[in-house]
Formats: sequence, C-alpha cells, structure tokens
Amino acid sequence: MTLLPHQRAALFDSDRLVLPKLACVAGEPSGDLLAAPVLGALNQIPDMAGLEIYGIGGPRMQAEGLRSDWPMETLSVRGYVEAIQQLPAILKLRRELIYSLLHENRPDVYLGVDAPDFNLGVELKLRQAGIPTLHLVSPSIWAWRGGRIKKIAKAVDRMLCIFPFEVEIYQRAGLSATYVGHPLASDIPLEPNTALARRRIAVILNLPEDQLSGKVIAVLPGSRASEIEYIAPVFFETMRLLAARLQGEKLQFLIPVATPRLRDALEQLLAQVKKLNPDIQIYLLDGEADLVLESADVVLIASGTATLQAALWKKPMVISYKVPWLTAQIMKRQGYLPYVGLPNILCGEFVVPELLQDDANPEALTNAVLDWLNNPVKVAQLQERFSKMHETLRRPTGLLVAQAVVQTIDAHLHQNT
Repeated sequence: MTLLPHQRAALFDSDRLVLPKLACVAGEPSGDLLAAPVLGALNQIPDMAGLEIYGIGGPRMQAEGLRSDWPMETLSVRGYVEAIQQLPAILKLRRELIYSLLHENRPDVYLGVDAPDFNLGVELKLRQAGIPTLHLVSPSIWAWRGGRIKKIAKAVDRMLCIFPFEVEIYQRAGLSATYVGHPLASDIPLEPNTALARRRIAVILNLPEDQLSGKVIAVLPGSRASEIEYIAPVFFETMRLLAARLQGEKLQFLIPVATPRLRDALEQLLAQVKKLNPDIQIYLLDGEADLVLESADVVLIASGTATLQAALWKKPMVISYKVPWLTAQIMKRQGYLPYVGLPNILCGEFVVPELLQDDANPEALTNAVLDWLNNPVKVAQLQERFSKMHETLRRPTGLLVAQAVVQTIDAHLHQNT
C-alpha cells in the first residue's frame, strides 16, 4: 500500500505516528490456521509494519502479532445443541467485543474469519457504525441456509472466497466478492514425501527408523471436545477391528492431538483399547496433523477442514461424523447437497466415502478403510483428482487477503480525510 501525502498525514497525531488498526476474529482452530498467513503477509507490507491487530484468535495468529483479548475456545462449538449450551457465554463475549470495537478501540477495518453465526452479527453492527467489514471464508450458502445471503449483504462490504465457484453466487446477488484461494493449498506441497514424513515422526516418537515401514493409518477424530465425545470412541473401536483384520501385518495408527485439552480423553480411550489388544500400535502426537497426514496410506477422519488437508496431501480417506440426534435432524432438513465432506463438495461427487450418524459404526468404517488399502488403482485415480483440485486452490491467499485489508484501510482513510 502506498499512501498519498494527505493520507500519510492523517496517520499522525501530535507529531506521533498512529498506525492503522485491524480487528480480526477467528472462532476456531481452522480459522486460526486460515488467518495466520494473512497476518504474516500484512507484516511484510512496509506501510503496515507495526499494524495494531487485536480481537480473538489462536496460537498461530498470536505468533503473527495478534493480541487476543478473549479466549477463542468460547466460540469453538459445532452443532445446534452444543451452541445452545454455550449460547450465554457466546452472546456475552459478542456484546463485549462490539462495545469495545465501537467505544474503546475502534478499528479501521474488521476482518471476520469464518464463524459466520458469530461474525456476521458483529460485522452488521460495525458496518452500521461506519467501520468497513471483510469476511474471509464464505458461509456454505451453496450447501445449506442459502437465505443467509441477505444478512451477508447487510453485514459485509467484501466477501473473500476460498473456493472459486463462490464468487459468481455473490456477484449474482450484487455483492463484492474476491476469490483468494485456500491458504492450505499453498502451504502443502504438490507432491507429498511420505517416506520423509515417516522418518520425522519416528524421531518425534523416539522409534526405530523402520518402525513405520508398514501400513500407516492416520486417525483424526476432530479438534473439539464434542467431536471427541461422539466420534472418537467409534474411531478407536475401528482401529481395534482393523488390527484384528490385518493381524500379522505391520500396522500403525497415528493420531494428531489437536489441542492439549483433548489429550486426556484420547489417552483414556487408548487405554481401553490396549486392555483388549495390548499389542496394537497407536501413537498420539501433539499437533503435527500435516506430518501425520503426509505419512499415511489411508486416513480415517472427522468431517471438517482437516478433510481438505488430507485431500491436498493426496490421501484416500473415509469421512465420518456423529452429532446429537436433534442437531442431525435440523442440519438434514436445511441441507442442499448429498455430501458433507469438502473433497466431495469440491469434486461434485462422492470421490471418498462418507459414513455419518448411524452409518458411522466400527464395522462399516473398517470395511471402508480396507477397501482403500486393497485397491491401489482406485487410490491412484483419486490422487489424480486431488492433484487437479490442489492446482485450482493454489493461490497466494495470505497476500491476496492482506492486500484486500490494505485496500480497505486505504479507502477508509481517503474517505475520512
């Protein structure tokens, strides 16, 4: 961003440089992952060096300079039933945030990252008060609750889309939208190095270098406590069945623990499986989801952003999910698409199996995982599809979003000088 002389002068107050302010809110780990490269790119733009960034975010955003004034965990819920239970705390946080941004620490621009049920309400209030609003990651209006586009039109100055087909939807509705690609597609290499990833994991776990030379199955049960409660027990029983069915083969399971607070619950489930099969090889790693995915032959995974990570690593997967019965009924009635997994949505067909709710049982999941292990030709075809997807999503996302932020600040300064 290059400021004009009158704009540069507007940044001074009593001969002291006053830098622009960015309020940024991400409500869950996937948003933290998406926003961190944006903040990193902003730090590389000369006129934005030292930009004051504050709001709500996780460790990755904080490492790039965000001051997180409220805990992100308050917003990290999924599903209607879970949201209702957490609603008082969420509403209290939103009131405090809006008051702060309007009266105590007014930003020059607000960037909401995903979390539409929370962020759109904030963005509406701020936009009404004359604060420009950007939103990164379009709500899934193409999948369900399409009527939200009317609220989006009132709340958001510019939608920053991570999937290419979304731009046309907003343009047809008369809204400003820009395709910025998906940051994961730039972070993840086009060609995985499975052997190197396994060696690195062996070092982390202090295992012999050839320990992971057999079949490796990555198991990702989610990043929320509710996901661990509903789907993780099913995944652990699936691992036990797979070990029994592949008895005599060298088989390891790798589980990246998304956050430290989830580790105790996963260790308890692991202990239960070990009682039934003391020889089963299941390893928990703190974080390291990308490394685990890169090392895997097949992935058993909870529906969510991680399924896109797995696809970008070109891995065959089985997608599964369980939510409370009421949540499932509400979502089913409001859905437009026959699939929920991002790889299937982006490909427009069931390229990987989805086993949800009652279908998410250990026997069915075991059979689906074995189907990938026993069909290398099918795996190769899937990898080709995922490679094409990767190329489409690969853009300098962090820089493109950072440029949108800078352009918005520039226009805001021009309008107020």
